Amino acid sequence: MLAGLIFATEDAEDRPGTLAATLPFGGMTLLEYQVRLLIGAGAGQIMIAVARVTPALLGAVARAGKRGVPVDIVRSAEEAAVKAHPLSRILVMADSLVTTDPVMDRMAADGPEALLVTNDPNSPAAIERLDMRDCWAGIARVPAHHLGAIARMPDDWDFQSALLRAAVEARAEHVQLTQAWERGGHMVDRSAERLASRSNAVLAALTERRTTWADRWIFTRMARLILPRLVERNVPAIALAALGGVFGLGGLAAMSFDWAGWGLLAAIVAAVMFATGGAMAALRGEDKRADLFEGLIGFLVAAAVLIAGWRESVAQWTGTGAVLALATVLLHALSERSGARHRRWWGSPSAYLLILTPFAFADWLTTGLGILAIYSCLTLASAVETIREKP
Repeated sequence: MLAGLIFATEDAEDRPGTLAATLPFGGMTLLEYQVRLLIGAGAGQIMIAVARVTPALLGAVARAGKRGVPVDIVRSAEEAAVKAHPLSRILVMADSLVTTDPVMDRMAADGPEALLVTNDPNSPAAIERLDMRDCWAGIARVPAHHLGAIARMPDDWDFQSALLRAAVEARAEHVQLTQAWERGGHMVDRSAERLASRSNAVLAALTERRTTWADRWIFTRMARLILPRLVERNVPAIALAALGGVFGLGGLAAMSFDWAGWGLLAAIVAAVMFATGGAMAALRGEDKRADLFEGLIGFLVAAAVLIAGWRESVAQWTGTGAVLALATVLLHALSERSGARHRRWWGSPSAYLLILTPFAFADWLTTGLGILAIYSCLTLASAVETIREKP
């Protein structure tokens, strides 16, 4: 079993009397964001180590507890040792730590004790020196029995530092903090102003979830521009779903009345809304809702391609357009079902929209549908080859 332990004891630098853990971050508090990361890493129990309890902290803990994983406040190592399962692994997060899912997934992996470290003492992630070379970078994976050992120590020991020393004495593995992780937003900060800017960096990293060329170079860039502003205003993801639905249904209706180009353009706007909503849902730990947004993009594009094929077949008095559209949808569905890891050049719903739109404005829909069918066929062939290459 994996459990999480978050330290929330320090005050904010620019807000005296306010715990840094309760500062706003990404449309929630920093503590709620840390809880989201731990749940995403597989933690089945979370403990918040505190020195004092404030109304803002209680509110953050109550909201975090609604994610389906128990979240408990502990005031000492003794309380933590009692609440933790004796055979569990504890994933420790430092006070005011900001990080991302890839870092958490690496530290939550099965294995012996581990400490995330940096050899740069001036790094914003460097918290406490462990030896002549490395400083702790805010995350540790330790066994639960360390909590009991610390509980038996004198009361004047600092809980967090004592836990680190126990891991060092047990010769915990040192996992080096990479530059990519640091650029992605891994750091410790107790300033409300800097956390706001760091929040934008983490939001940008979250938009990189979607990997194909159309998503990465077009839709991801649009979502990166929109998402921070929406989070600042605490816009709910459901609002993006509604707005995307309006544009999507309007676009499909326009295509049905032979305005294919404008209809596909509206569908692109809807896809941007859905992609942004998916990133926002991922930030808030709503994985099912994020998957729903991805599903909405797929459904919208499939409907747009099929309507384009149907209208082209009606206009040309031939089944070519409908057959090409149906082939595109089926071939792409098969490539998605293959389970192969996506490559950058592969076809995706977003890519199909971008490719088909200029052909619609030029009134060459059959040509565009033919290109989509060939593209989806090549994507499926590459997916099959990728599966065959696996050992």
